[in-house]
Amino acid sequence: MALMTTPVTSLAALAATALLAFAPAATAQTGTQTGTQSRPIPSPAAIDAEVTRLMGAAHSEGLALAVIDDGQVTLVKAWGDRNAKGDPLQTDTVMYGASLTKAVFAWTVMQLVDEGKIDLDKPIAEYLPRPLPEYWSEALSDRYADYRGLADDPRWRAITPRILLTHSAGFSNFGFLEPDGKLKIHYDPGTRYAYSGDGLILLQFVLEQGLGLDIGAEMQHRVFDRFGMPMTGMMWRPDFAANLADGWTADGSVEPHDERSKPRAAGSMDTTIADLAKFVAAYVRRDGLTPASAAELVRPQLPIRTATQFPPFQDELPAAEQHPGLSAGLGVVTFTGPQGPGFFKGGHNDSTGNSFVCVEASRRCVLILSNDVRSEAAFPTLVRFILGETGVPYAWEYGPQPAL
Repeated sequence: MALMTTPVTSLAALAATALLAFAPAATAQTGTQTGTQSRPIPSPAAIDAEVTRLMGAAHSEGLALAVIDDGQVTLVKAWGDRNAKGDPLQTDTVMYGASLTKAVFAWTVMQLVDEGKIDLDKPIAEYLPRPLPEYWSEALSDRYADYRGLADDPRWRAITPRILLTHSAGFSNFGFLEPDGKLKIHYDPGTRYAYSGDGLILLQFVLEQGLGLDIGAEMQHRVFDRFGMPMTGMMWRPDFAANLADGWTADGSVEPHDERSKPRAAGSMDTTIADLAKFVAAYVRRDGLTPASAAELVRPQLPIRTATQFPPFQDELPAAEQHPGLSAGLGVVTFTGPQGPGFFKGGHNDSTGNSFVCVEASRRCVLILSNDVRSEAAFPTLVRFILGETGVPYAWEYGPQPAL
């Protein structure tokens, strides 16, 4: 397994085996705000050693990582291989962003809010020239979803952009998972969290079909160009092919990189660890948005009361058994832990495991992109090693896992 490292500057996880296992870091020091705890970030050499150890324990073939401290990217590194030939994974290797796309899309939406183009609490019906269930063609269904299943359910008219960004529309993850392949509402919109990629895609539909925007182009100039992310895009580009990551699945087989042919707000972004680190740093610094919109992204919007994120329609836990402080933000999940408020977002498919975790008081984040889904088992320990105990409920994100 080849090693490629690129330090940016010198540096100036919870191991989820139970639902509420939040042990404090042994080396905690007083943080930047009253009531928070932080500690020095380990040296690049120590991070190197820990990543190498954890990749071996997880049988991971490739992992890239960035560290942000006080809103600045301080370390970007990559380990392992980008394909079965053994070409090294590098900090400029194009990797699949998966559902981290949702956080970038939500940030883009908040720019539109700042400009008065969309209101988070205005029903989506008011942006569409005709009723949502009437929008159907093979092309529209392929680009977005099949909304004909909502024809006899007037609750779709109560859905707002905020509801879609907090995963509370009552949709399944994707409409094609429904028995008839049509999106449906399973509970009253806005009342509870249930993860839905099609919720984000419906908001993309509203912006594109109702307001005439092109989300791929909007994200390109508002985010990727703005923050200097040259190898990031919402759909496949031929120049990605020269340095591209394939992926490894849970059984160790190799899966070729999927060349996405259309922008999808739920998860079509290709990026590099060097590129995406710039966005995460800007996000935690609250750059590019009004203070109110930046704060709204990470404000706890809706309590999350389930034991795990999936399946989406599980029973909610009694209050005493819920993860403390866990809530939906806009495109991210918020939490409160020993270092104070924070937020995180994961991204996953059969051969991809991605995550970023940020602590607000210290403006510290860890961003991980992996082209081997087996790496996810290492994320809790790795994030805790770098940031100290944050309180991220990894057992909710991934289900109970053995410690590595």
